[in-house]
Amino acid sequence: MNIKRLSFLAFIIVSLSSCSHKSWVLIQATSTKIAIDSTTEKLADKQYEAYLQPIKQKIDTEMNVVIGRAAETMSGHAPESLLSNFCSDVYKIAASDFLNEKIDISIVNLGGLRTIIPAGEIRVGKIFEVMPFENELVILWLKGDKLLELLQYFARAGGEGESGIRMIIDNGKAEDISINGEIINPEKLYSIATNDYLAGGNDKMTQLAQYKKRINTGLKIRNVLIDYIKSETEKGNLIQSKLDGRITPNL
Repeated sequence: MNIKRLSFLAFIIVSLSSCSHKSWVLIQATSTKIAIDSTTEKLADKQYEAYLQPIKQKIDTEMNVVIGRAAETMSGHAPESLLSNFCSDVYKIAASDFLNEKIDISIVNLGGLRTIIPAGEIRVGKIFEVMPFENELVILWLKGDKLLELLQYFARAGGEGESGIRMIIDNGKAEDISINGEIINPEKLYSIATNDYLAGGNDKMTQLAQYKKRINTGLKIRNVLIDYIKSETEKGNLIQSKLDGRITPNL
């Protein structure tokens, strides 16, 4: 075997060995908690702070605009709350206005309501805190048997935000279910206003993703709430909600 061939074989062997797969195993990890508060001010980039200042001032001005007044503090919790009732009612109103026809029900996930609306002045920034996500209002049509499955999940979870539905939760089961005063029909197709996150079957609401038809309105949930509050304020109305027994635990 000549020298050139030996050299070529040696090159191939080295190349193959250098390309062999290596497995890496994590053997140690550490983390450090960095508080984001006044103590971190000294670390701030002053030049960048100066750049951001006019932008911050503009945003603060927009967020501090008062758009209405809440009659009382509204918070979100199961099985039924002032905030979840308010938001689900607004969903239903906005979707009905969009289609120019009455929507059967609306569904809001309690986990998506990120803070309360205190009594008194309502500022734009507060609605951004309640709904910090870029979710969109959607309308979908779901068969009654799938809706029944979904409401049984609601019962096991202790309740969710909804409008147009009345039911009793008894030992984790949904009973005496009615839609706008009529006993739910497993064969009927119901129109539902909700957000695009839930329409994808998220938050364990998998039945919503089994819709027969869906319309994306293009309306941001946050803007829907802001527009409703502004509209009611222009009419001279306070923003309020009520507990009306739409979801009742059988104690």
